[in-house]
Amino acid sequence: MRLKMAQIKSWTVSEALWSRIEPLVPARKRVRGRKYQRKPGAGRKPMPSRQIFSAIVYVLRTGCQWKALPREYGSASAVHAHFQRWQREGFFLQIWRAGLAEYDEMEGIAWRWQSVDGATGKAPLARECVGPNPTDRGKKWAQAQPAGGRPWHPAVARRQRSQPA
Repeated sequence: MRLKMAQIKSWTVSEALWSRIEPLVPARKRVRGRKYQRKPGAGRKPMPSRQIFSAIVYVLRTGCQWKALPREYGSASAVHAHFQRWQREGFFLQIWRAGLAEYDEMEGIAWRWQSVDGATGKAPLARECVGPNPTDRGKKWAQAQPAGGRPWHPAVARRQRSQPA
């Protein structure tokens, strides 16, 4: 009998990851001099930053739409608003830079010279494997006749474009 290990989902934010991300999270700001409708401490409590980050990672890893975000992550519109705010404040760029610096310490990055190469080409056996392209619509005269109907013919005889109508 085999024991199954608990499988970690690719969108799960671990404690180790969160401990490195948390210091980079932008602080919530209250604008001085602005009149707020509610008193400080009143109303709904703000979502925890870890819950917001977990929701963003879920959307980015699964590719789901924001409105399809599971309820366990909170309001999809609130998470999306935080995502946009964090993006404007450079949060994701900071994460990228911190990740590059960490990788540079571990493995080393050849910063002086970088190269990217790529090639694209048609897969030689693609048509045989997948069949005809569904966007290549057949012409009317190549289609089967409708059941119990007559073959399709244009209502007007064909004419040359140079001839007057």
